[in-house]
Amino acid sequence: MEQTTIRRSRKRRAESKVYLCAPVNSLVEGIYEQNIPFHEIRKHGDMGLGTFNDLDGEMMMVDGEIYRVGADGKVNLIEDDDVCTPFACVTFFNPASDEEFAGEMNYEDFLRWMMNLMPSPNIFYGFRITGEFDYVKTRSVPRQENYRPLVEVAAEQPTFEFHNVSGKMVGFYTPSFMSALSVPGVHLHFLTEDKTSGGHLLACHPRKIKLELQYLYTLELSLPANLDYLTWDFQRDIGKDLDKAEK
Repeated sequence: MEQTTIRRSRKRRAESKVYLCAPVNSLVEGIYEQNIPFHEIRKHGDMGLGTFNDLDGEMMMVDGEIYRVGADGKVNLIEDDDVCTPFACVTFFNPASDEEFAGEMNYEDFLRWMMNLMPSPNIFYGFRITGEFDYVKTRSVPRQENYRPLVEVAAEQPTFEFHNVSGKMVGFYTPSFMSALSVPGVHLHFLTEDKTSGGHLLACHPRKIKLELQYLYTLELSLPANLDYLTWDFQRDIGKDLDKAEK
């Protein structure tokens, strides 16, 4: 990794909570309709990620705006707060620090750099990353019927590649022991600067970026009240499925 510049800026440590409208294990099992409206999600955050009912595309919330990346890779702004989600992870973003990097960095180096910025692997973190990238690879998912496991859907996911692109990533780090609740490790969604393309991040080669980091010590989890969730048997270990589906 050839590093040309690093500039660090420390701010007052901002502590806040991360909100999950449902545990991710229900999504992995194939429960794609929880009917949780975005007007409820907005009460808990202005930045985050997730999906839509019927697994109909990737969701990212940036500065309070909700975007959908469809299976064709195109982006549209969601202005109807009655649209529903089966899974969303959000926070009111208030970063505690920011870091800048300019130089050559592959995806493995990028993840390692991010991990080195986190003082502990045992809490949640929120990220907003803005800048220029030599390469970005993303995916989205096509609309699905309930009960088809996520790992089967991901095997057929359309992927998109971008070269010499500017844009923004938002997402979270989740401790490994919370894998039934949210995607463990670093989970990011990408939106191009012109807000026309993006998706769930699979790989990237940053060129010049600014990373803003938030410490999240409190988790708020809502459990769905629909019949599918309440009667489902969650005994199966979904760890391997989640790893395949998200990477």
